[in-house]
Amino acid sequence: MGSVLTIRGGVPLTGKVPVRGAKNLVPKAMVAALLGNSPSLLRNVPEIKDVEVVTSLLQLHGVEVTKDPVTGDLTMDPQNAKTAASKDIDAHAGDSRIPILLCGPLMHSLGEAFIPDLGGCKIGDRPIDYHLQMLRNFGAVVEKRPGGISISAPKGLTGAKLELPYPSVGATEQVLLTAVKAAGITELRGAAVEPEILDLIAVLQKMGAIITVQTDRVIRIEGVTELTGYNHRALPDRNEAASWASAALVTKGDIYVEGASQQDLTAFLNTYRKIGGAFDVDDGGIRFYHPGGALHPLVLETDVHPGFMTDWQQPLVVALTQAQGVSIVHETVYENRFGFTDALIRMGANIQVHRECLGSVPCRFGQRNFLHSAVISGPAKLKGAEIDIPDLRGGFSHLIAALAAEGTSRVTGIELINRGYEHFLDKLEGLGADFDVAAVPAAPVAAAAGAE
Repeated sequence: MGSVLTIRGGVPLTGKVPVRGAKNLVPKAMVAALLGNSPSLLRNVPEIKDVEVVTSLLQLHGVEVTKDPVTGDLTMDPQNAKTAASKDIDAHAGDSRIPILLCGPLMHSLGEAFIPDLGGCKIGDRPIDYHLQMLRNFGAVVEKRPGGISISAPKGLTGAKLELPYPSVGATEQVLLTAVKAAGITELRGAAVEPEILDLIAVLQKMGAIITVQTDRVIRIEGVTELTGYNHRALPDRNEAASWASAALVTKGDIYVEGASQQDLTAFLNTYRKIGGAFDVDDGGIRFYHPGGALHPLVLETDVHPGFMTDWQQPLVVALTQAQGVSIVHETVYENRFGFTDALIRMGANIQVHRECLGSVPCRFGQRNFLHSAVISGPAKLKGAEIDIPDLRGGFSHLIAALAAEGTSRVTGIELINRGYEHFLDKLEGLGADFDVAAVPAAPVAAAAGAE
């Protein structure tokens, strides 16, 4: 059973929202607990779908997971780790891509791993080829099986010299989680160096790993034979913070994001200020608000860290529909991240998407027939519409547009937003949004032809 969100727009969002641990770090830190020989404590954990998925996957593999109901802290004890049945893994994984990251830790503790066919947001190809090739380089044997992939390490895992053709976050995480207990030294060139990667390295170092982040995206890992548990507070979710910042700007509101970190939002804050948004930083978080006056158009290109993050792009595009003039957004990280603009256009936004690279950042998608550049003309008067959420960040962008629009919008598929935004409906209510939620019965499944 799904839900439909009915939003009556035009109300400025004002108030305070707390932001806890990063979606792009917490599930990976949970996986890292498998590597230890004693319990790990992870603090600042958000209540999001991905945490539920990884909790289930860890429990299937014999990890005891307990949650403090008051603080939300997670304790994970891997001392009775075991192999899980493939059908159980498949049932619990859902649309998450996290299972691929279990492979290294499981091979170190059990000698084998199985991952089901993977899902995730439909924003680009995001192949797991990088992951599988990395694992082969460590000495893993990869075999395709019905419903997934079996990975084993009959001779153990050995360090390797590796180079990524693109600084993939997921592939970098895979290497880190595998290399820390592989025999010898691993050198990874072309690594991702996002704040969440550096926080995962901090987790692994607390466990006893030896990891050096060198210049020019080179990470060097000296394998160790044993790791212990960790005690770590996850860094705050910079993506959620930026999303609420965009919501404040689009609705002409004023939102204090408790827990937001300036250091991890530097590129976003610069762009926010250029557009015409205002912010105040203090020790507890960041206040984002619309100071009045017109918003300014700009040329924006997404890039890997320390560039402008791709997850910030979609919510900010909604703000650019309200800027006076023409803005250009060039997406260089994912090839299919402008599908969400269809709904904005139906709401009255003036957006054109192009196959050409409308920017100067070197891009993998040029001449490859992907609609990965957008031209946005504003300001546009947005009107309420029927919206079906396509993915996590695009979905939050649709919510922002509906909250700013004249009239009423009906939004379905809001369950996707639960993957990355903790208690987002409660937060919207606390900010004064005018909405209500109703359950929608699932459509009956027709009997298959010829079924007995």
